[in-house]
Amino acid sequence: MLVVLAVAGAVTMFAAGWTVARWLGKADEAVVAEAQDPPSIDEFHILDRHPTGVVVCGADRRVEYRNRAAADLVGTHTGVLVDEAIDQHVERALAGEASSEVLEFFGPPKRVMAVTSEPLDGGRAVVFIDDVTERRRVDQMRTDFVANVSHELRTPIGALMVLAETLADTDDPDVVDRIVARMQAEADRASRTIDDLLQLSELEAGSRPAESPVRLADVVGDAVNRVAALAEQHEIRITALDPVGPDGPVAEGLVVRGDRHQLSSAVGNVVENAVKYSDPGGNVQVRVRRDGEWGEIVVSDDGPGIPRRDLDRIFERFYRVDRARSRASGGTGLGLSIVRHVMHHHDGDVTVESTEGEGSTFVFRLPLAAEVGSSPEDPESEEGVA
Repeated sequence: MLVVLAVAGAVTMFAAGWTVARWLGKADEAVVAEAQDPPSIDEFHILDRHPTGVVVCGADRRVEYRNRAAADLVGTHTGVLVDEAIDQHVERALAGEASSEVLEFFGPPKRVMAVTSEPLDGGRAVVFIDDVTERRRVDQMRTDFVANVSHELRTPIGALMVLAETLADTDDPDVVDRIVARMQAEADRASRTIDDLLQLSELEAGSRPAESPVRLADVVGDAVNRVAALAEQHEIRITALDPVGPDGPVAEGLVVRGDRHQLSSAVGNVVENAVKYSDPGGNVQVRVRRDGEWGEIVVSDDGPGIPRRDLDRIFERFYRVDRARSRASGGTGLGLSIVRHVMHHHDGDVTVESTEGEGSTFVFRLPLAAEVGSSPEDPESEEGVA
């Protein structure tokens, strides 16, 4: 994806530059021979469809042409600052010097513009204005991703190296047993990170999940059973409430189409987080409900809640509200990002509401299958489901 964006940017600038150069006399001799007459504004109509802003100035520094992308900036706050940069780069181009500059506007919204100028034959100058905001954002995501992956893998690998050295220097059976147990835990942590990375990579590749009828009640059963042992260990009570609709209880036959394993994993991830971050004696409730043509799975807890400032970011890769507590509980920081991707791949969504000190509520929303009342073939149960 990053390579495609880089190539697309290069092709964009080349195409715009070649088009201007062709009409202004900088292309090869064959093309120049075809364009004997001075260019008119009408000859630039194709550039109005180009996303890169193009401004052509004459030797007198007057603007002879602006394409639509450049004209759209006129009168805006960003446009005023870009025009100042254009004036400076036109001066350099008219002096025979190519130049470029990256302008950052902190908004809102934040934008990054690349301004490039080139001298043209006939004493003219051309300036390109390219909005590289998305490319910059993707580059930053790549940088953050590499840094986070390096950190997440370096920590358990570093611990394994230290533990291995300690193991080599001791003969005490009790110490050996403790070290081996710790090594297994660190190896599991690295393995979970790699597994989550692979799953996230597959989801981001955009492939659609295998579709089959799935009962939402089965998804809830899979998720609760997956976390049952952990809940018992943390002294957390998980309650699966009866399905409800706007007018009261409904049958358990709410059916969606999708991948049962992915859906169960997504819901199980949120239930697992609710258990990990709740204090002993806490409660987690899971309920299926119907809202018109949509089926919803609601996961609520009475844990510490999520600060408002973090609500918009909890679905980002490697983002943690409480880094120390998350690492202590064995989290990889990828779970909620995987959850959102799974829901989007099923044409659904996941939302969260939370109040600090009172708890959080996650709502998984999925389109119901056309025949809600039908009984799907009972798929093979998830591992660990009774």
